[in-house]
Formats: sequence, structure tokens, C-alpha cells
Amino acid sequence: MTLRDTGVATRSIDGERPIRVIFVCTGNSARSQMAEAILRRDGGARFEVVSAGVDPKPINPLTVRVLADVGIDISGATSKTIDRFVGQPFDYVITVCDRARASCPVFPGGGETLHWGIDDPAEATGTESERLAAFERALRELSGRIHTFLPIALRRS
Repeated sequence: MTLRDTGVATRSIDGERPIRVIFVCTGNSARSQMAEAILRRDGGARFEVVSAGVDPKPINPLTVRVLADVGIDISGATSKTIDRFVGQPFDYVITVCDRARASCPVFPGGGETLHWGIDDPAEATGTESERLAAFERALRELSGRIHTFLPIALRRS
């Protein structure tokens, strides 16, 4: 498998090697999908970004909904297993949940490992509007962290 098979660009628009980032969570159904979508949109061609799960589950419909609400369409996205990316070098490996952090494999390439502990919105209970609020909160948190991360990653590249 090549990067082209994962649906990510292999060159940035200025000809520089893009910064490779993988977001990892347990199910790849909510948080890591959101993070991938936000960085893909906001980082543009300067980043190659993927997400994966230690134990993948289908993408939660509320993930698709909250991203659509901010203008990001992931309706064609699928959950991916971390095994698909083992052996590939990444500049940043970012875990977004404690369970994934504990079981995340080591990736080659001398990249940095970061941990962003975000509550799992897929575990929220209550009415649909209460569950939706949990997804919106996770999206806001991830968006804030990504907007802090972007200039730091770009300076180091």
C-alpha cells in the first residue's frame, strides 16, 4: 500500500514534503475522524493526514453530522485499523484517547508522539440533543488543539 492508496496527497503545493500526521483513537468512529477532517481542511496540502483506530468501529452518524455542520463532508470516509499504517513513518502520532495511548504501536521515522485526551462523545448518553452536544464539544476541543498545533508544526518543518 502506498500513501496514494490512503487518499492523501504525497506532495504539498510548494513542492516540499508534507508533514505526515496520524490521529489514533480506540474506534476511529468520532474523535480521530474529526481531527483528521479538521487538519485536512485547515492544514491543506502542507499536511498528509490520516486517522486510525486500535479497535475500529463504524463512523458514528453524529460525527458526520457535526462535521457537516461546519462545512466538512466525510460521508465517504471509513474507519481504518492502525495495522494499516504500522511501518510507515509519521512526523506526528497524535493519540486522542487514553486507551489508544496505552496500546498505540511505535511508528518509525523519528516523529513526535503527542497525546490529546478528549472525552469520547460516542460514550455520551441521554437525549439526541445531549449526545449531539457531546460531539460538538469534542469537535470544538479538537479544533482548538489543531489551531494551536498548526503553526508549531509548520515552524518545525
